[in-house]
Amino acid sequence: MANGKDKPAHEIRLGRIKAVIWGNEIEGGGFRHNVQVRRIYKDGEEWKQSDSFGRDDLPLVAKVADMAHTWIHERLQDKA
Repeated sequence: MANGKDKPAHEIRLGRIKAVIWGNEIEGGGFRHNVQVRRIYKDGEEWKQSDSFGRDDLPLVAKVADMAHTWIHERLQDKA
């Protein structure tokens, strides 16, 4: 995945929930995507991220996951 220098292929954000999509080349010339879903929040003056979600976050988690899935499929269609 990312080593801190790489940039994500795409990011989707709805409110405080975001999906970060990473593109990764694999051996043999293939390609795949990985997705990280995070909740962002402010702790004092500092922005932080968590992979823990409350009940009210779950509809947005589902929505950003669906949007990430659609984005990846569209990229695959472009390559076909």
